[in-house]
Amino acid sequence: MVFDELRRASAGGKADYAGITYDRIEGEDGVFWPCPDEGHPGTPRLFLDAFATPDGRARFHAVSHRAAGEEPDDEFPLYLTTGRTLVHYQSGTQTRRVAQLREAEPESFVEMHPVLARRMHVGERDLVGLRTRRGSASARARLTPDIRPDTLFMAFHWGGEGRANLLTNPALDPDSKMPEFKVCAVRIEGVESSPRGAAP
Repeated sequence: MVFDELRRASAGGKADYAGITYDRIEGEDGVFWPCPDEGHPGTPRLFLDAFATPDGRARFHAVSHRAAGEEPDDEFPLYLTTGRTLVHYQSGTQTRRVAQLREAEPESFVEMHPVLARRMHVGERDLVGLRTRRGSASARARLTPDIRPDTLFMAFHWGGEGRANLLTNPALDPDSKMPEFKVCAVRIEGVESSPRGAAP
């Protein structure tokens, strides 16, 4: 069993699963690592007594806010952020091969707040064209009050015209050199009304 392999492989390490079993997880409503043996209670709070520094004290560093590499402006007035859905993972090349997951989330979409949707004349399931300084994409609209009115969200699991990474900004963080795929400036460039009765 894979979990037993994880228990053996992690034994003695910082994330020690050796003492965690499925029976314990169910019976104790979860067990936290490190848990070096089955008699150990687990570690619900990792740094309760000391941090992993030579003197056991935490290190704090003052930082200054730095804006995103690209902020909204008159030409691209909205934020775009990208991320995952519950049923797909990364590019979706594996999860989109599973029929139940593909049926649960079959196509690319763009989430927007109903206030923004009204202003832009976008209805639920309308095909929305998006443009950034790097490219364009299109996806079906999903209206939700759970997003800011100045922000659009696209998941990055699909290719083709609904590929979110056609839009993202590759600006690099000056310290980590991680690309800034999570935020850029975008505009809604076109809306094609969804036919009545289109599939949800």
